Amino acid sequence: MSETDLKQFFLERVRLFESFPADKVEEILSRSRLATFEGNEAILETGDEGRFMGVVISGTAEVSVSDNTGTRTVISQLDEGDVFGVISLLTGEPIVADVIAGSRCLVLMIPQDVFQAYILTNPKCVAYLSRLHAERIRTMTSDLVASKCKARARSDDPYALSLATNTAGKVVVLNVGISQIHFGIYDTHDLDSDVHGIIDNTDRDRVHIRVSVGPQSRSMEREPFPLSDLFAVMQASCALLGEAFAFHLLDVSAVGHRVVHGGSKFSSSVVITPAVIADIEALSVFAPLHNPANVKGIREAMKQLPGVPQVAVFDTAFHQTLPPYAYLYGLPYDLYKKDGIRRYGFHGTSHRYVSLKAAEVLKRPLGELEIVSCHLGIGASLCAIDHGRSVDTTMGMTPTDGLIMPSRSGSIDPAVMIQLLQHHDMTPAQLSDLINTESGLKGISGISSDIHEIEVAASAGHHRALLAHKAFCYQIRKNIGAYVAAMGGIDVLTFTGDIGETSATVRSLACQGLSYMGIKLDEEKNRNVGKLDTYKIISADDSPVTIIVIANDDERLVAWESLRAIERNELIQAMKEDQAEAPIPIEISAHHVHLSQADVEKLFGPGHQLTPEHELSQPGQFACAEKVHLVGPKGRIANVRVLGPTRKETQVEIAMTEQFKVGIQPPIRQSGDLANTPGITLEGPVGSTTIERGVICAQRHIHMTPEDALRFRVRDNYVVRVRIKGERELIFGDVVVRVNPAFRLAMHIDTDEGNAANIRTGMIGYIDEIQSRH
Repeated sequence: MSETDLKQFFLERVRLFESFPADKVEEILSRSRLATFEGNEAILETGDEGRFMGVVISGTAEVSVSDNTGTRTVISQLDEGDVFGVISLLTGEPIVADVIAGSRCLVLMIPQDVFQAYILTNPKCVAYLSRLHAERIRTMTSDLVASKCKARARSDDPYALSLATNTAGKVVVLNVGISQIHFGIYDTHDLDSDVHGIIDNTDRDRVHIRVSVGPQSRSMEREPFPLSDLFAVMQASCALLGEAFAFHLLDVSAVGHRVVHGGSKFSSSVVITPAVIADIEALSVFAPLHNPANVKGIREAMKQLPGVPQVAVFDTAFHQTLPPYAYLYGLPYDLYKKDGIRRYGFHGTSHRYVSLKAAEVLKRPLGELEIVSCHLGIGASLCAIDHGRSVDTTMGMTPTDGLIMPSRSGSIDPAVMIQLLQHHDMTPAQLSDLINTESGLKGISGISSDIHEIEVAASAGHHRALLAHKAFCYQIRKNIGAYVAAMGGIDVLTFTGDIGETSATVRSLACQGLSYMGIKLDEEKNRNVGKLDTYKIISADDSPVTIIVIANDDERLVAWESLRAIERNELIQAMKEDQAEAPIPIEISAHHVHLSQADVEKLFGPGHQLTPEHELSQPGQFACAEKVHLVGPKGRIANVRVLGPTRKETQVEIAMTEQFKVGIQPPIRQSGDLANTPGITLEGPVGSTTIERGVICAQRHIHMTPEDALRFRVRDNYVVRVRIKGERELIFGDVVVRVNPAFRLAMHIDTDEGNAANIRTGMIGYIDEIQSRH
């Protein structure tokens, strides 16, 4: 087929291109390629990564899925002019259905970048694709859901943990501290050539530098240098590894900066702007030793690489989902409201990565797992991760709180500090030095902050070494138990960090006595972890809880977060360019109950059917005439509205004030996510029923159609920040996006939040930021 014929074919036969002028079609064709497929040849396979949209030029093809028995179901037939591969490009998920040529087939393959540049910027194309997407979604029954799970298992990177990108380049990571600078250099097309470097300025007279690639390591010394020479020093040190690892500034495509404290301001990594720098400087009050040094590194990198995107990756960001009752101290509330004194948590990037890696290892969605993550290194912290969200962590306003650490004290009675000030005449600077550098394992043992030196001494019978080691392991075990209790269960226990990865003894003692919780360690597997490349499972074969040791690489995690932040920023900028302000209606969601048919009959009588009273904002949902009473351990709530239609399992959604009234503490969850949630008794006019689980506090969420999702550049299960205009502008983070063809655009928040912020149904919100892309 000639170019002229192909152009004419597109203008006349392909509905997607009806609104395109001839010159745009020519541009699309010039950047795409033709491919021929024989009959029964796979054009796309389940599990492939979506890299192009296909258009059938001649011949036929079919879209189909297979179930676990191998039975194939045809979803749709493709004829001349039909398009395919769209859903994967829109959702970012692996291909969930096979596309097989029915006869000899000529296909135009339009690359992802062309699809984004030309098709997603054309409103008529977006509307057409949304309708097409919705139609195909409706036909994808349980067979397709099973195939999607299979696709996730087969994909090379189903949890988006890879650093690979379509554009070649180097991602540079900087962790600029007071006495050391750690850096990493990652090639997005050569994933096995990571360069790691440490510039140690502890010695005032000489700078000690070590660089490594895999097992290869080189060292050098030189005179102290100003920060303005940092990149020149990095280039000189990388040259020691050989020409293959030479570092050139022109190759840099992104720079990620580890920043210790993001306060309440930052709930995700962000592309750096002057306003972001100002915020980081303002937050130095919480991290006076770290944030100023971080900012110096940022300013220098921006000066050396002015055209390269720079990203701030905050240790605190992952923990911004902590509920207030978990992050508040028992101090006057004004100290939190006015000065921000609260628990923030740290090691967030590590805990987030570990949770995703654990889900990848188990081949299960992160949103159904309860994980206790143990980051044990120079700093040590535990994190309770409930269905992908951090709900508690041991560190506090600063990284000094929580566990006993190698040289940090961890939690201590605050009156001890008063005692030291008053009776030991210590200054604040001396106190800071005491709790950060002279305490913990080092302070108790009197030997060292190195766990392995302490273990050697303990083996020789050194009493204080034995005591230090026992105290350290006891606190880990105690907090694991606390976090299992906080979440109401556990699926995965992970260990990472220098100590978590290398000390079999610490891991063993931390798990001892927890078998009644389902935590059963295989001691032989634990002893034989050895040098860790990625991960090793050390739980017993019959352990209900999977125990995993996961390799930690701080700089790599920052690189990973940086790439994700740049992608999120590009999406939100594209959305804002296409539509200056895209409004989202706000609705206040009052308490309500969804009933199973079995519970309907227990409450209202055999054979009873729910009575629709009026339609709700979401199509197909309705408020019922029926009401029930909720009865908990402490009290009751009368006349709670039942919503229809019936569901497979009964679910109760109540706000925080109501939780106190009935005496129940449910987790914040998405609707339908009921694992390890508390139960309650429901009373109706005919009888009562007690559910074992099903009470939740609904996570803030936005309902939208696939067409809305295209306009907003988001996908199902993205988490966003929403700006709501009112008497004063408010920002709500941790808002999950739910996409379904049957939805109507609306954001739902519960009654308590609406009352506290003076928000009413009918107000308008705007997506301000994409926090994460699950």
